Amino acid sequence: MDINIFIERRKSLKMSQVKLCEGICTQSTLSKFENNGRVPSLNILNKLCERLGLSVDDLYKNSTDSTAHMRRVIEQIEKKFMMESYPEVAQGLSEIDVNTINNTTLKLQYYYQKGLFTTLTNGKPEEMFFYFSQILDDLDEKHQTIYSYIAYIGLGTFYSRINQIKEANFYFEKAWNFIKLHENETYPKNTVNDYLRLLTVIFFTASFYIKVEDYDKGTDLVNRGIKLCAEEHMTYYLPRLKLLAAKIAIGQSKSAEEVKGLLTEAAAFAKINRNEVVELRINALRKQYENEK
Repeated sequence: MDINIFIERRKSLKMSQVKLCEGICTQSTLSKFENNGRVPSLNILNKLCERLGLSVDDLYKNSTDSTAHMRRVIEQIEKKFMMESYPEVAQGLSEIDVNTINNTTLKLQYYYQKGLFTTLTNGKPEEMFFYFSQILDDLDEKHQTIYSYIAYIGLGTFYSRINQIKEANFYFEKAWNFIKLHENETYPKNTVNDYLRLLTVIFFTASFYIKVEDYDKGTDLVNRGIKLCAEEHMTYYLPRLKLLAAKIAIGQSKSAEEVKGLLTEAAAFAKINRNEVVELRINALRKQYENEK
């Protein structure tokens, strides 16, 4: 990071430290940054740069860890995440130094991936709480982005796995309300990953409600997810959503024909997406269903 770019910009605008940091941070924080190279939180640094008409990326002009490069790396990891290619996700995340991420959105993506990966692979709870707290208590403290809701479903999934249903429900209710609140709005269409993040919230929330046998909410969410997949021509989540639909059909004692049809559809989509993890889950559920029948 070239702090001189920041200092020269402030001085060219004839802006004092007191004026620049007003409403953002203390003068001491700004002074430590300019004089001692002590970088403040990314949230604060973003606001200071914006006031100067800069982006944090401008301070890294000579750095190989540019925003464009980091975005490509993180979004590639995110796609592997959606495909449940966890060994590749682990490898990719291990190669990133969070201190080189100089963009708030990318940092949100990084921490949500770290937090959710830790949850889904039964990592250390204290690490998971740390990653999600970076989102909920700092980078998105007003909870205005979807990353807060991914953090909520991550926390809900953790509590659900240890059968603390009341605590899990607290977080999944937040996700449910978010989805219902925005049901008539057009979701962001900038990238495929925007839809995948939304589908992540829908899928895990549906999974929880199916677990607690709230099939009305589960069905609503599964149908919503399948509709979104169809509208945006995406198949990443279809195998898992069809598997959830089969679980609902079993829970509601639907006909064997309907259950087997859903399992067959789920298996077909899993094969198309080369998702061996979901194929194993489908085969396990099919075997369990047939034994119980």
